[in-house]
Amino acid sequence: MSDRRDVWITGIGLVSSLGEGLEAHWTALSTPAKPAVDETTYAPYVLHPLAKIDFDQQIPKRGDQRQMEPWQRIGTYAAGLALDSAGLKGNKEVLATTDMVVAAGGGERDQTVDGAILTDIEKQPNPEVFLSEQLQSNLRPTLFLAQLSNLLAGNISIVHGVTGSSRTFMGEESSGTDAVRIGWSRIAAGTSEIALVGGAYNAERRDMLLLFALKSVALHSPWAPVLADPKGVPTGSAGAFLVLESPEHAMARGAKPIAKLSGVWSERAKRGEPGAIEALVDEMIRTAKGDVSEGTAILSAACGAPEPTSAEVAAISRSGLPVRSVTDRVGHSLEAQMPVALALAALAVSKGKLFAPLEGETLEEAFEGTLTRAIVTGVGHWRGEGVALVERVD
Repeated sequence: MSDRRDVWITGIGLVSSLGEGLEAHWTALSTPAKPAVDETTYAPYVLHPLAKIDFDQQIPKRGDQRQMEPWQRIGTYAAGLALDSAGLKGNKEVLATTDMVVAAGGGERDQTVDGAILTDIEKQPNPEVFLSEQLQSNLRPTLFLAQLSNLLAGNISIVHGVTGSSRTFMGEESSGTDAVRIGWSRIAAGTSEIALVGGAYNAERRDMLLLFALKSVALHSPWAPVLADPKGVPTGSAGAFLVLESPEHAMARGAKPIAKLSGVWSERAKRGEPGAIEALVDEMIRTAKGDVSEGTAILSAACGAPEPTSAEVAAISRSGLPVRSVTDRVGHSLEAQMPVALALAALAVSKGKLFAPLEGETLEEAFEGTLTRAIVTGVGHWRGEGVALVERVD
């Protein structure tokens, strides 16, 4: 629509297995070596562990840290990095009007209780009755306060003073796409001036690995590129937040753009229909691409689950654009995956370069041109398709 405003990315906070901050990630991405993976701690499953981080740097009060679960610490830390990057740290006037849109999961399970139930349920003559009894006594899916999804936004507000409107989305990969989409849409439409959007995920937890294993989509060692031959989901601990801002608001406070977020599309294909995922992703890529191919690349946030990733690969292969896999570098971080991919896309566009191809990833080829646009794609492991466009600000 012609009356939509531009939306600038003026701050980025990113932590993953590759390190902390944009420059650490760029250094790691510029070296086409095997990514940082752990194939032994949770054998036989593969995951990308979080790099060593001093949480005191962004969450100075130990009491605040203690009451957070790991995924909340990761997210609160990344949010602080984004605010620092945007020059907002300590600016109470602007932070009071900064909206927040967070993508979050349901918190971590009591692994001891879950393990005991899974062991004992096979011995029960009436498994349904046994499970019902456990729900009344031991299982507490969301009753433990530290597990409530909206506490990530609450902690960001408490620690960093972001006190504008707040929204929390659940829904795995789709929630991350929609968190960014809502933040972008509000600013583009003129109903918001500045927003902090993003999410976080802790992959180093047996409960989530169990869920992926039960679905038969957890990646078994050895590690392998997800686009060349998708065999499973290599989860990764990561947190990413973006500061989105209208150009007018940014210029008024002297902030410069890192890149421009030009569009976000979030859909759900009818996955029971053959070819539905591929057709939908292909359509969204064509919409994002428009008539411009020069200087454009695709950053895929593909999950690695065989069926949806194969469909995503088919769509991006037809685009004719150079491709890079985000998941190969940092793993798959569910709710945070789209924000992570957008952070890397904005970083690459700001540098004007596409990072080096990864050995073994057959879709990735050398690209020596100037990168001015990046299309981010992401198909959820069981639902949700998303595409976003990041462009250079001239």
